[in-house]
Amino acid sequence: MSPSKHIIVVGTGVGGLATALRLLSAGAQVTMFEAAEAVGGKMRTVPSVAGPVDAGPTVLTMRWVFDDLFAACGARLDDHVTVTPDSTIARHFWSDGTTLDLMADPAASTRNVADVFGPRAAQEFTAFSDRARRLFTAFDTPMMQAAKPSSLALAGVVLKDPRLLRAMAPHQTLAQMLRSQFSEPKLRQLFGRYATYVGGSPYASPALLSLIWHAEGTGVWSVKGGMHALARAMYDLIVARGGKVYLDAPVSKIIESDTGVCVTVNGTSHHADAVVFNGDPRALTTGHLGDTARTAVPETAVTPRSLSADVMAFAAIPHGVDLSHHNVFFGNDPRDEFDPIAAGKIPTDPTLYICAQDRGGNAIPTGPERFEIIMNAAPCGPNDTATHERAARCQTHILTRLGQMGLSFTPMPNATTLTQPADFNHLFPASLGSLYGRSPHGMTAGLKRPTARTAMRGLYLAGGGAHPGAGVPMATLSGLHAAEAICTDLRLTSPSRPTAMRGGTSTASATTAPAPSASSPS
Repeated sequence: MSPSKHIIVVGTGVGGLATALRLLSAGAQVTMFEAAEAVGGKMRTVPSVAGPVDAGPTVLTMRWVFDDLFAACGARLDDHVTVTPDSTIARHFWSDGTTLDLMADPAASTRNVADVFGPRAAQEFTAFSDRARRLFTAFDTPMMQAAKPSSLALAGVVLKDPRLLRAMAPHQTLAQMLRSQFSEPKLRQLFGRYATYVGGSPYASPALLSLIWHAEGTGVWSVKGGMHALARAMYDLIVARGGKVYLDAPVSKIIESDTGVCVTVNGTSHHADAVVFNGDPRALTTGHLGDTARTAVPETAVTPRSLSADVMAFAAIPHGVDLSHHNVFFGNDPRDEFDPIAAGKIPTDPTLYICAQDRGGNAIPTGPERFEIIMNAAPCGPNDTATHERAARCQTHILTRLGQMGLSFTPMPNATTLTQPADFNHLFPASLGSLYGRSPHGMTAGLKRPTARTAMRGLYLAGGGAHPGAGVPMATLSGLHAAEAICTDLRLTSPSRPTAMRGGTSTASATTAPAPSASSPS
């Protein structure tokens, strides 16, 4: 390709980083502008006495997505970051003392379910896992691999295998389907939480989201140094391949120009043949990037909004509970979590996710450990501001609930460790604090996200707000779609797209809903 082709990537979240890597491999010149002081977007950290603590995504699933990305750049993931499989996917706690470990080994998970809930529950769990696998496999190609998925293509899949229609339960919510799938209420509650992986409520999200379990059930990996280390490794490779990355460089405007697209950074214009926007697409529709870009994405592609979260990140010594790397402490009644959130209030009886960062890869730490606690929350209003009063209420709410279940910390984290929805709205402009972009509620929600190409010539999208959705693997795959679209439109060498992955499906595949993200309770 011509070395004169220059692409600007706005934002250094994992979607933007993945796009930049693939474009560099295709021979393009790439410049990245990032408003923050560090790369990574939602894969952010905050300082603590034990070192940087993840304050965003904590779970790495679908490792093959990253193996493929690095391979497309002529590199190996293992040469740039240390990734270790977790034998325990997540440890689950209920207030009556029930505990359940789901394992990377499916047979071990089934045995654990049988031991805790009995043989009937184990049979139902096996049937549910098979259902999730069938849906994952069926909708891999027409959804995740497709640059622009269509209802016609999805219907064609069902026509080839009509039994899928029953597995999809198209007229049921996830909660309704789980009531018919499991006789044990605790298992309904456990798998209902997977709706939050894409920022939804199980009472409003489609039953199809059950396939997210397959994405996580195929394995969870820990990243040495936390998830931010993965973003840093991608950044280092970009710089090594000649990419230019500017931090503290907010883009205020994107416009078309005679030669392509132009962005304004701190009052200075920068021209490129194409621009990739790796931010919340709602920022375009609200005019945060100028009037020209307002119509690049339709309003229906960014509303309604997904869930937000209240996130605590700190270091302390835990007491009273044997924690794994990923832990879920369930509330007594899911309605007491999701009904208040739907009304814009703090949940009265939340489910809490805890990442014990230093226990990744089955490690047993000593001394202060790094923790991230996530409580699902409603998105904020456009003019809302974070307040100490609200932070203190959330902090008390979280720590009281955990204390009731036997977990405490020394020292107890204070309210300053908490990031609120309004804080996320400030960090990620125009997002309203929603950590997953558009809401997944409704059967066709997955088809309404914006795709890589926009209505504005030369402007493309990558990131969790674009197809195929939120979550670290999904945002990474969005980078593949953006890079392929640019290479096609500018007639560049196409970025590598591998064709086989573990389990026999495509390496560029994923679920119709993403793997865990920042406010997913796992």
